[in-house]
Amino acid sequence: MPRRVLIVGAGLGGSLLALYLARAGHEVLIVERRGDPRARNYIGGRSINLAISARGIHALDRAGLTDELLSQGVRMPGRMIHPISGSPVFQAYSRDPSHAINSVSRSRLNLLLLNAACAERHVTARFDLRCVDVDFQTPTATFARDDGSIERFDADLIVGADGAFSAVRGAMQKTDRFDYSQTYLGHGYKELTIPPLPDGSFAMERNALHIWPRGGSMMIALPNPDASFTCTLFWPWEGEGSFAQIHGDEKVSRHFETVYPDAVPLMPTLLDDFAENPVGALVTVRSSPWHVNGKVALLGDAAHAVVPFYGQGANASFEDCEALVDALTAHPKDLAGALDHYQAMRIRNANAIADMALENFIEMRDKTASPAFRMRKRFEHALHGMFPSWYVPLYDMVSFSTIPYAEARERAARANRTVLAVAGGAAALAAVGAISAAVALSS
Repeated sequence: MPRRVLIVGAGLGGSLLALYLARAGHEVLIVERRGDPRARNYIGGRSINLAISARGIHALDRAGLTDELLSQGVRMPGRMIHPISGSPVFQAYSRDPSHAINSVSRSRLNLLLLNAACAERHVTARFDLRCVDVDFQTPTATFARDDGSIERFDADLIVGADGAFSAVRGAMQKTDRFDYSQTYLGHGYKELTIPPLPDGSFAMERNALHIWPRGGSMMIALPNPDASFTCTLFWPWEGEGSFAQIHGDEKVSRHFETVYPDAVPLMPTLLDDFAENPVGALVTVRSSPWHVNGKVALLGDAAHAVVPFYGQGANASFEDCEALVDALTAHPKDLAGALDHYQAMRIRNANAIADMALENFIEMRDKTASPAFRMRKRFEHALHGMFPSWYVPLYDMVSFSTIPYAEARERAARANRTVLAVAGGAAALAAVGAISAAVALSS
């Protein structure tokens, strides 16, 4: 049954959803608070590179956009760990060399999706309109222009795809029994740049996500097709080694030469970038329910913003798009039933990836440099090779499969408990053997 759908937000999720819905025969209006990015071929806002993996590729395959996406990205089959002294160490993400995540510009991917959506005859896009209210009964959304004028749009379904600080979710928060939490990480982020070398080549290994783990903080760098790297600092807001403590050219230079010595020669604009680029906050958002009155729903960061340390924010939003479209198809005459179905499919998985993203931050900044961590990863890959149908590392399930996040987490926990029990039993048997041998020798 064709419906009129109003999507608030022309970001990644909103644009992909518009494309899916239009191809399913629905009439779609996208309304975005910012100006039309197609006029300047750039989308502002956050610029941390995206790590698109199996889930995102699955969703983009459905839209016929995978080849174009991958042509704009750089393949990363593993991490390159940079110690304070000594040579960098490569850690493969998987024992399967065909597995890799893809470094993609957020702006380029957003433009790709928006252009594809707006090329559909059932899609109309409006810009420079800020959502200020939602009537859940009609449903109708009210938008304001910078000059103070107002415009209203009604629809059969309104979808809030307007980010972590969603205006649509803000209206939902005023309704009864709506649960919402917003938790900020004690760390912020700042973007820096490593440019190409004078000959146009990459200054570091091209096909890797580079990490400078320093215990409590870190810097990462993701490659771009133009041979530059987008670097991101993740430092505490306050205290030792924090953004509050380290400022001014002298302190910044001294800190980088001490903590990231191999990166400094590759960053000719370090001091300018550090002074000019803002510090961003990192927030986890959880909400429930994801729809009100069977007419207004949330999608992506508006429903479940996550921190970026598992590289799954965009991938999870794309899965939301697939789940919502599939639910609407499965319930052609029951919109409320479709939204219930969508929520049941996604909310548990959204909470699972939020937890895993927070856990992976600790792993990236505190553990990846440890020999014990590298040994554990080698052991996981060996187990996966010996028992591929029984033991699959959590990272493989999250990044290189479409196994639901919550199921992946539960499967990994069960497998790890078994491994620990077997290891404990083997240790106990070895101890008994050693005692028996000692007794025999003393007899």
